[in-house]
Amino acid sequence: MLVLLHNNRCSKSREALKLLDSKTKNYTLREYFKNPLDYDELVDLKEKLGLKAIEFTRTNEKEFKQANLTEDSSDEEILKAMAIYPKLMQRAIVYNDKKAILCRPPENVLDILKK
Repeated sequence: MLVLLHNNRCSKSREALKLLDSKTKNYTLREYFKNPLDYDELVDLKEKLGLKAIEFTRTNEKEFKQANLTEDSSDEEILKAMAIYPKLMQRAIVYNDKKAILCRPPENVLDILKK
């Protein structure tokens, strides 16, 4: 099942949603501010993205500093903070059971549909 991690306040996330809607209705929309990912889900997401945690973290958010994170923080430290502060996660992200894609730019959402 395809899942879009979405924040309606984010223009990039809204663009990704619009693009996805234009191609398929067969997905689940997860508003991750209302339904945050837990630590284990974030570990799984990191593996599917094939990225280090810092690579899909919004480092300019005040919560990044509140969590005492730096660019050198471990994946574990970052993902634990992300579970507490969902705002730290880049958006939007689309994933299925095998792969995840960071939708920056929003057109990347279409890449997961090519398989």
